Parts: sequence; structure tokens; C-alpha cells
Amino acid sequence: MTRVITFSELRKIKDSLPDGSIHQIADTLQIPVETVWNYFGGYSYEKGQSCGVHIEPGPDGGYVSLDDTTILDMALEMMEAKEA
Repeated sequence: MTRVITFSELRKIKDSLPDGSIHQIADTLQIPVETVWNYFGGYSYEKGQSCGVHIEPGPDGGYVSLDDTTILDMALEMMEAKEA
């Protein structure tokens, strides 16, 4: 399902993740760590891949349209578990 959030929100989620979460997401989904970094706004396309993230100019760093929310959903679950 497609979801639109601001770039600032996406970066805040990434920055709020517990240590090792990016690697855990990559391992669970069997994708390169760089692909997960790219999902959160990185630019590591030598090893990672684009993953359906589209950024449009706008306030708060622009709007991010996510074609697939699997990585975002996993990140949000990890954040909730961290708070519990």
C-alpha cells in the first residue's frame, strides 16, 4: 500500500530506531543493508537498490511517497517494542 509522509518524518523514524535495527530489517527481508539505508533517504546505490521511494519538493524536506511500506512498518514495530 502506498503511503505519503514528509522526509523529516521518515528521517525521524530512522533516527529513533534502536541500534542494529537497519541490519535486522535487512537480514529479515534478505536485502542489502544499503537498500534499507536508501529507503530512509540514503544514496548508496553501488550495493543497495532503489526501493520505491519517491521524494517531491515541499516543506519538511519534501514529501516521500513509499510504494511499499514493509520496511516502514517493521521500523515502527521496532520503535514500539523499544518503548514498551
